[in-house]
Amino acid sequence: MSARKIMVLNGHPGPASLSKSLCTAYQAAAELAGHQIRYHDVSHMQFDMDYGQSGYKNPKPLEPDLAAFLEDLEWAEHVVMAAPLWWGAIPAKLKAVFDRALLPGHAFDPRNVNFMGLPAPMLTGKTARVLLTADTPALWLWLFYGNAVKRFLSRQILGFIGIRPTRFTTFAPATDAPDDKVEAWLQTARGLGARAA
Repeated sequence: MSARKIMVLNGHPGPASLSKSLCTAYQAAAELAGHQIRYHDVSHMQFDMDYGQSGYKNPKPLEPDLAAFLEDLEWAEHVVMAAPLWWGAIPAKLKAVFDRALLPGHAFDPRNVNFMGLPAPMLTGKTARVLLTADTPALWLWLFYGNAVKRFLSRQILGFIGIRPTRFTTFAPATDAPDDKVEAWLQTARGLGARAA
């Protein structure tokens, strides 16, 4: 397999987490396999989370961490994001990264719409993998909640800007998981990293 350009995003706002460990395992294996990695960690990113009332015509200037995130998103061929499932969705700070950085002219083109009025995506030609940690088992996530978080991420965020397909690997139940289970999950992340999958 030829080397791929991969952006890894740890979407957990805490300084230490299973999400971060999964990212670290993925990154190490991917780099060992010869892939190029650019890493971002939501817990270290400094920016105003509030999009505010300015609208798309006069958005707030991107802080350096958001500008770097957007630059690396444009650079990447494959995007890997680890995030916990919190209240059926993703942490607020991770959502704020998307709210602030995925703007018209960079992520989608509102001047070029399709027959349904949807703007043209501007980040096409990329794929994604989401490493989702949860306490809700994958079967329950599908059976009781209709995989809402997966549809939200794959269609309304990543797919909307042209990143597709988005594949998911779910690690659950995550709270108080035994060490051998966590190690097996980290090995799964290493396998994905080695294959740039």
